[in-house]
Amino acid sequence: MKTKVAAVLMFALAGLSASCASSSQTGGSASGGSGRQCFQASQVNGFAAQTDRIVNVRVGVRDVYQFELMGSCPDVRWNQRLGIRSRGSSLICSGLDAEIISPTQIGPQRCPVRNIHRLTPEETEALPRGARP
Repeated sequence: MKTKVAAVLMFALAGLSASCASSSQTGGSASGGSGRQCFQASQVNGFAAQTDRIVNVRVGVRDVYQFELMGSCPDVRWNQRLGIRSRGSSLICSGLDAEIISPTQIGPQRCPVRNIHRLTPEETEALPRGARP
């Protein structure tokens, strides 16, 4: 019995350490590389809504991600504050990992994200003035 418990614990610890190594490689500011580009919701420090379906989000000092929403989020263009909730884990790597929470007069509106795209510095500079976070 003790041998089975020890084997299960060793297997669980091996999986946990592999998971931690994987998340430390994909986390952070997501600069370069051909793998997934992930960030934590707590790293977001600014936003600008381009339309009611496109929200540009600043992560850290220099990275800008463009969030394409699944549908219209009507009040997102007028809000001074937004919330970003990560789903499943603390890392946001794809649209399915995130949800924008937009405050309204009748309560928070949840706007699921369809796609996330990290903008290049050139794409960021090409954004209209009011769409740059």
